Amino acid sequence: MIAVIDYGAGNLFSVKNALDFLGVENCVAKDRETIQKADGLILPGVGAFPDAMEKLKEKDMASVICMEAAKKPLLGICLGMQLLFESSCEFGETSGLGLLPGRVVPIDAKNLKIPHMGWNDLRILHPCAMTEGIEEHTYVYFVHSFRADTQDDYISCYTEYGERIPALVHKGLVYGTQYHPEKSGARGLKMLENFARLVEK
Repeated sequence: MIAVIDYGAGNLFSVKNALDFLGVENCVAKDRETIQKADGLILPGVGAFPDAMEKLKEKDMASVICMEAAKKPLLGICLGMQLLFESSCEFGETSGLGLLPGRVVPIDAKNLKIPHMGWNDLRILHPCAMTEGIEEHTYVYFVHSFRADTQDDYISCYTEYGERIPALVHKGLVYGTQYHPEKSGARGLKMLENFARLVEK
């Protein structure tokens, strides 16, 4: 059972619909107990980092997500991925969940449009469970204005948009995609399927 965490800051139903399409058992988690009972977790998110962290704390979910991430696979998507890091400078300095080392910073896209919105290819740096069956230069869908600033050790895939942007990050049982796998066609669904297989193990 994969719990899609509902804390009031996510487009969780597009993720849930993708899991339903794949035939993956899932539920929407609105409380600590559901998060604790699940075999795997997905943390979606859209909007601003400080608001999302405030909502996680208001719903008493931040601490339980951190505890459960030591025991079961966790996937953060888009803003959900950014929340996995130690902090963000979006609208001032805000602490994150601290599950991945690094900080969230604005994209320095030179003369390119911000937000970064559209399809970009993945460059595989360190293969991981989620990249199984995924070819180099697979295109996935992004919508974001900030990026993770972290060490190469934690970057599984990156893309180029004015600068190098971590696209798929990984440490232990914790995974994060800056792109939306649920909106990235067959290859994105394959990555969600890979995550579900990881949860089954």
